[in-house]
Amino acid sequence: MNGFFNWLGQIAEITRFSVQTIPQRKGSCAASVFGIAGVVAVLVGVLSIAEGFRHAMTVSGATDTAIVMRSGADSEMTSFLGQDQTRLIADAPGVARGAEGPLVSAELYVIIDLPKRTTGTDANVPLRGVASAAFEVRDGIRLIEGRRFEPGRNEVIVGRGAAGEFRGLDLGAKLAVGQTEWTVVGIFTASGGIAESEIWTDAGVLQAAYRRGNSFQAVYVKLNSSGALEEFQTALAADPRLNLKIVRQTEYYASQSTMVYNLINGLGVLVATLMGIGAVFGALNTMYTAVSSRTREIATLRALGFGSGAVVISVLIESLFLALLGGALGGGLAYAVFDGYRAATINWQSFSQVAFAFAVTPSLLIHGCFYATVIGLIGGLFPGVRAARLPIATALREL
Repeated sequence: MNGFFNWLGQIAEITRFSVQTIPQRKGSCAASVFGIAGVVAVLVGVLSIAEGFRHAMTVSGATDTAIVMRSGADSEMTSFLGQDQTRLIADAPGVARGAEGPLVSAELYVIIDLPKRTTGTDANVPLRGVASAAFEVRDGIRLIEGRRFEPGRNEVIVGRGAAGEFRGLDLGAKLAVGQTEWTVVGIFTASGGIAESEIWTDAGVLQAAYRRGNSFQAVYVKLNSSGALEEFQTALAADPRLNLKIVRQTEYYASQSTMVYNLINGLGVLVATLMGIGAVFGALNTMYTAVSSRTREIATLRALGFGSGAVVISVLIESLFLALLGGALGGGLAYAVFDGYRAATINWQSFSQVAFAFAVTPSLLIHGCFYATVIGLIGGLFPGVRAARLPIATALREL
């Protein structure tokens, strides 16, 4: 036990000597710290895009809400349902009911082109026709300006994200699409969810404008409870008049976000890996410089009985200290610059724009610090081993 505490004391003494020489090597140390900070800032910043996108796609999902589409459809864009089918869905067991009947919203989904506020280039924006029950079927929908659209009238309400990203969606504006003109009568939020990227109107008005007859693409259903999905699915599957795909809303939104989330994550990891290689060389250079400037000092300590293991550990501690300092600096910079920054990107599964806010989460900051730790360990290991293996007599003769 005494030997162990003696070994810890040796590490503490050598580390103290190392820290005292940092001001003499402030140039190389600063380069290492800022290099690692840059890597962590880029890594966290890019991954915050993926986190923000996934949050927008999944936050609005509810486990007690189901989405019904045609069998075989992988999204609303490829689905088709007739009015008779939507009525059978509304009458199925397991459907929650409100004061005005089943909490079911048969919906139509089309894509329109609108210019972006920043660049003026056209982008795809979802225009969704909904039933009056849509506001009760979906959780978290709240008007922040204006009022709801009136059924049967050419009026729309706009998600906050879409209003901020695209021109012509201000309250009171006239939205002209083809030969039809709608008036923007309200702006709503959806707790940061995907609905904020959409424009909503009465489904009947949208059907007439696009000559869709009595067709719909999906039915959003509020269930009695999360556990009512199986009863609902079983009842619809047993009806020979129906051939449907029924998924929980949370699962549907999660599947819709997979492609973009994986793409951005992969890109972020690739860029951070390439930058990390450069940061490792920077850390190696810093620690080799530290070892070179203290060669005689380290040799003297070893001649006095300090172990080679304590030398290696002390070099690693200094390298980790610089790396974690850089990681904290980079994480703080990423949080200050990226967290909450609003942008829009295309969802490749629906080919429409999704407005979202970058999200620098605690897990991303921990991820960044872990990455900095790995860089610090690699950057300190080899110089530490070199210092421990250097022959004492040779080291003492160095100037």
